[in-house]
Amino acid sequence: MDSDIVSVMNIMKTPILLLPTLLAALTVHAAETLPLDEHLEPLRPLLGKTWRGEFKNWKPDKPAIDVAHWERALNGKAVRVIHSINNGSYGGESIIRWDKDSKQVVYHYFTTAGFMTSGTMTVADGKLVGFEKVSGDANGVTEVRSTTELRPDGSMLTKAEYLKNGQPAGGRETLYKEDPKAEVKFK
Repeated sequence: MDSDIVSVMNIMKTPILLLPTLLAALTVHAAETLPLDEHLEPLRPLLGKTWRGEFKNWKPDKPAIDVAHWERALNGKAVRVIHSINNGSYGGESIIRWDKDSKQVVYHYFTTAGFMTSGTMTVADGKLVGFEKVSGDANGVTEVRSTTELRPDGSMLTKAEYLKNGQPAGGRETLYKEDPKAEVKFK
C-alpha cells in the first residue's frame, strides 16, 4: 500500500482513539462555564477539579492523604465538595450555597464519622475564610476556623484551626495539587 495512503489512514484513526479524552475534556470545560450563582463565583476556579493533598506534620510513617473533588451542583445554585482521606478511612461531603435570608455563603458538611458542621464562608484578601459549628461528637471539637487559598502556582493551601469551647485545640495544614487521576473513595 502506498505510504501516503497509510499515513492518511493513520491520521483518520487518531480522532476516533482520542474521542473519549476529548469528550471528557469538553464535559469538564462545559461544567466550568455553566451558570453559577454570582455569590459562588469565587469558587469557580476550583470547580471540575480533583485535588490531592498530604497533611503537613502528620505521622511520617503513616501520611494522611486527602482527595477532594469540587463541582457545580443544583443547577449552579450550589457547589458540592466530596472528599476522602486515606482511601475512605474517613470522608465527607459539603454543600455550599448562597442563603438569601442571612445574605451569606453558607455550607453544611456531613462526615462518615457521624458528626456534621454548619458554617459561613467569606472572601477576604483572596482567601476563602470559613467558620463552622460542629454538631455531634467530633472528639470534643465544637468549632472550626479555616482558610483556603488558590496559590499562583496552581496549588491550593488549606489551614484549619480546631476549637474546643472557644479555645484552640490543634489544627491541620494541607497543600493540595490538582490530580485528575486521584479518586475520592468511600468504603
